[in-house]
Amino acid sequence: MILQSFKIAADVTVGGDSTLILIAGPCVIESEELALRLAEKISHVASDTGMPFIFKASYDKANRTSHKSYRGPGLDDGLRILARVKEEIGVPVLTDAHSVPEIKAAGEVVDVIQIPALLCRQTDMLQAAAKTGKCVNVKKGQFLAPGDVVNIIDKVVAAGGDRLMITERGTCFGYNRLVVDFTGLVGMRELGLPVIFDATHSVQTPGGLGDRSGGEGRYAPYLAWAAAAVGVSGLFIEVHEDPSRALSDGPNMIPLDKLKPVLEKFLKISTIKPREL
Repeated sequence: MILQSFKIAADVTVGGDSTLILIAGPCVIESEELALRLAEKISHVASDTGMPFIFKASYDKANRTSHKSYRGPGLDDGLRILARVKEEIGVPVLTDAHSVPEIKAAGEVVDVIQIPALLCRQTDMLQAAAKTGKCVNVKKGQFLAPGDVVNIIDKVVAAGGDRLMITERGTCFGYNRLVVDFTGLVGMRELGLPVIFDATHSVQTPGGLGDRSGGEGRYAPYLAWAAAAVGVSGLFIEVHEDPSRALSDGPNMIPLDKLKPVLEKFLKISTIKPREL
């Protein structure tokens, strides 16, 4: 059975009537110094708004559009940096893994193991993540209908997992576009597990710049606010001090100095409980 609410760390509970959580950070670990600096600054913003915070960053972006694109520091250095963020900044950390051996290694360090959208049907990975005992965050594939999430849940439960979040990040519409179905957020929530909304990947234009993905980051706050209106358990946002210089996903990121007002409005909207029809 999947838990409707559960602890991710001592001071972070997700789901149910818990305070909405924030999962935020850069797309990829660009440097140790930047990861620590962003984690600290985002932590202060989250504290100011009252949102429990989980730092996210990837040690390897294995699915970049071009083989020439920056992928990250790699598994060993990446996990070492995330461990330092966790210890020195005092926040739980999340990263994505791309194979069963990576999951086992990440499970020794991180608080949340994320399964990337393109791998969300990989049974071995889902079950390996569940067996670590850590919270599992699955990005719903851009090719899946919301109802298909039940198969992901079944695979995690079969491996003994009970702490699962599903993150919506848009659905393929062709021609480098993604579309968000907000009724899908409601449907997935009714399955009884925490649903997170990824505002920045939802405005990505996959492959839109030819050898790399583009994005329309200016729309990300509006999608976040819409998700707050239909009811989610948290918000996933990629953040950078200067998105124009980010090494991955810059066009769809939210600038660090714009984060606080986005979160404040997100929380304000979330307090307006929708009436049952």
